[in-house]
Amino acid sequence: MLKNRTIELFTTEDGSHSLRVPDLNETYHSNHGAIQESNHVFIKNGLKHWVNNNSSNEIKIFEVGFGTGLNALLTATLANKLEKNIFYQSIELYPLPYKLTTQLNYSTLNSSDPKLFKLLHSSVWEKPVEINNHFTLLKNQAPFQDFKTHHLYDLLFFDAFAPSKQPEMWEYPIIEKCYQLLNKGGVFVTYSANGQLKRDLKKAGFMLESLPGPPGKFEMVRATKE
Repeated sequence: MLKNRTIELFTTEDGSHSLRVPDLNETYHSNHGAIQESNHVFIKNGLKHWVNNNSSNEIKIFEVGFGTGLNALLTATLANKLEKNIFYQSIELYPLPYKLTTQLNYSTLNSSDPKLFKLLHSSVWEKPVEINNHFTLLKNQAPFQDFKTHHLYDLLFFDAFAPSKQPEMWEYPIIEKCYQLLNKGGVFVTYSANGQLKRDLKKAGFMLESLPGPPGKFEMVRATKE
């Protein structure tokens, strides 16, 4: 989808950078704020929700769409603060050029070590890499449709492009695959609140929650594997 397309950097309303794909009229994050959107959807209503409801110090997270690495950065930073050991596996068919990722200002605004963000992007693909004492990253370059693993996960961050831009990533077989990747009690979280998505989540067996969205978005979705 992004192969050979122009990608532009821009500043969102909270001061954090994001990326725009002009010929798709699509952005990697909300124009209202990249960091505040990721914090609201994936950290507050995803990771922190799971931590508040589970006592385990070991957490396995799967992310659909590594993208700018912002979700991974926020997760790695929180893992150190909470002293939780997180195994974070992320899939991305079209990784961003490293030169472009070095221009993103997330480390400055997130008050995290700049070396951490650089390491997330410079680390090798297809092999687990210990980023810090509490965060191990495994990046896979592959289409999610073809991805296979023996792992089961506690959390699934679904961060594909919007259903209107990347409809093949929101079809029922994809949602069913997400269900199969989660442990019992595992949590699926995404920024979208698309009506068909909600129906498909229920069909797959999830317990669905519609939650207030981040600034600029009325609603988001969290779903739990019962």
